[in-house]
This record gives sequence, structure tokens and C-alpha cells, in this order.
Amino acid sequence: MKKTTSNQNKDKNMSLKKRLLPEQALLADLSKLIDQSQHQFVQQANSTLTMLFWHIGKRINEEILQNRRAGYGKQIVPALATQLKARYGRNFEEKNLRRMLQFAEQFPSEEIVVTASRQLSWSHILVLLPLKDPEAKRYYARIAANNVLSVRALRHQIATKEYERTTIANLQNTSNHPALQNNFKDPYFLDFLGLQNTYLEKDLEAAILKELETFILELGSGFAFIDRRKRMIIDGEDFYLDLLFYHRVLKRLVAIELKLGKFEAKHKGQMELYLRWLGKHERQEGELPPVGLILCTESSREQIELLEMHKDGIMVAEYWTELPPKKELEKKIHHILINARERIENNRLLE
Repeated sequence: MKKTTSNQNKDKNMSLKKRLLPEQALLADLSKLIDQSQHQFVQQANSTLTMLFWHIGKRINEEILQNRRAGYGKQIVPALATQLKARYGRNFEEKNLRRMLQFAEQFPSEEIVVTASRQLSWSHILVLLPLKDPEAKRYYARIAANNVLSVRALRHQIATKEYERTTIANLQNTSNHPALQNNFKDPYFLDFLGLQNTYLEKDLEAAILKELETFILELGSGFAFIDRRKRMIIDGEDFYLDLLFYHRVLKRLVAIELKLGKFEAKHKGQMELYLRWLGKHERQEGELPPVGLILCTESSREQIELLEMHKDGIMVAEYWTELPPKKELEKKIHHILINARERIENNRLLE
């Protein structure tokens, strides 16, 4: 009798599960639809708000330009802000109206703003407005939109001088090798590894693997980790590449070598050997030839320029395991950028 009751209970539970499973699947589908709609609604609302603020800024700017009276702009903005704030709330207080004016001035093309507004919120725009360099502003707007960066991530990119470091790397690429342009930086910041003053190459490699996700974020978008200590047998001898990545956008393998101390000319030959081996043995159908990145504690910039390594798809960059305070960092990066531009200009004059 007990067995029969037990079997009946099992059958009852199975029947209940069968009834619940379709309901759970339906619930999952409905939840997905609701989540997608909410995301689209928020995205659309952000886009509409950003475009509204641009149109307001543009209209006020036009009114100020059309009116020739001295000081008209100083008078009209506070007056408008008082009335708009009373009707529509704090979004239209004077400080925000002036930001809208800046927005319309700094981004005069409605077509560009329409495109940007689909990925960038008003909060993103507010982070971009204080940037003085128009090229830097466009660069950060583009990477924020393309990579769907959060406001916090965008602030981090600006604080760590992403644009300037990419520009320094681009200046090294005098042959305009397509894979090297806009995809590498100089220097790279590896302060998150927590390395002390004395460490070996194996310690650097181990620390990178431990903090791989952060390292990939520092490398930039598109990088996917493939292998460490990649073994290559050449003439019966073992060679080991430190790190191997694949770049999804470039559709190329990216070989990375880590060096302690200053760049030396012999590093070029080593990387060339590795790239040719990878091209012969690891390159898959549809992939483009591999490129290399040599990371050193100091870059020997004149040697790198004379060797014209970029022609062979090789980038050399410094890595810093410790960062100076913010103002000192800005000065240092600015100094490197100015020197790089001067060297390139001098080389052009000598040609």
C-alpha cells in the first residue's frame, strides 16, 4: 500500500513538472521581450533627450548670433533658464542651458549628432564637452559609441590619456600599416599588476595572466587571448612566444613579447622570426598576416624609427608598472607626444 502511494506521489510530481516547464519557458520568453523593450525604451529616451538638448542649444545660439545687441547672450540665457526651469524642471536650469549651447557649438553637424545620440547619453556628452582638443573629442565620442562604453569607462579612457597614447603609437607607424593604425598605444599602463621594483620577465607574464581581463581592457577592444609561452620548433630548437592574441576586427594573430629594460635592435629579428612562423603554421584560412607588439620598459625611439619596424607589422611600446600623479602624468604624456611629432616632422624635412 505504501509503495502504491509513493508511486502515485511520484506521478503527481512528474505531472506538475510537465505543467510547469511550458509556463517557465513562456515566462522566460516574456521576460526577454520585456527586458528588450525596456532597454530600447531607455535607449530611445536617451537619444530623444540628447537631440532635444542639441536643438535647444542650436536655436539659442542662432538667436544670439542674429541679435547684434552687446551682452544679449548674457541676458537671454538666464531669462530663458528661469522660465524653462519653472515649466519643465531642473534639466533646464542656467548651467545646463549653457552646456546645451556648448554642445551645439562643438558638434555643429546634426547628422553626426543623430548617429552619436543612438549610443551616447547626455551624461556621455557632458564628459566630452570639457575636452579642448576637437580631435580628442571626436576620438572619445567614436570609441564610446563603437564600444558601448559606460560613462565611468569613458572617464577612465580620458583620465588615462587613451587618445594621446594612441596618437603616439600612430606617429610611429610612418608607413601607415593598416593593422597598426589606431589599434595600439604607447605607453601601456600596467600599474594594476602591482609589481615591485625588482621582477623578472616570468613574473611580469604571470602577473598579466592573473589579471588577464584588465590587461585585455588596457590593450583595447577586439583582443582575444589565445596562448601563453607559445612553443615554436625551428631547426629542431624550441622558441617560446610570451603571449599570443587574436584580434577579431583585424582578423589577425597578434604576437606579444615582454622585455625588461630598453628596446634592442635584436628584438626586431626575434619578432620577425615569430611572425613568419605563425604565418606559416598558425594562420587560418581567411586570416590576414600576423602582427607583433614588443613591450619594453624603455623604447629607444630613434632605433625604432631607423629600423622601420612598422613596415613588417611590428609595433614597439613602453609599459609602465607605476603611474605618476595625475598632473605629472599629463605633463609626461604631453611631452612624449610633442617629441614624437617633432621627430616625425624633422624626418620629413630631411627626406
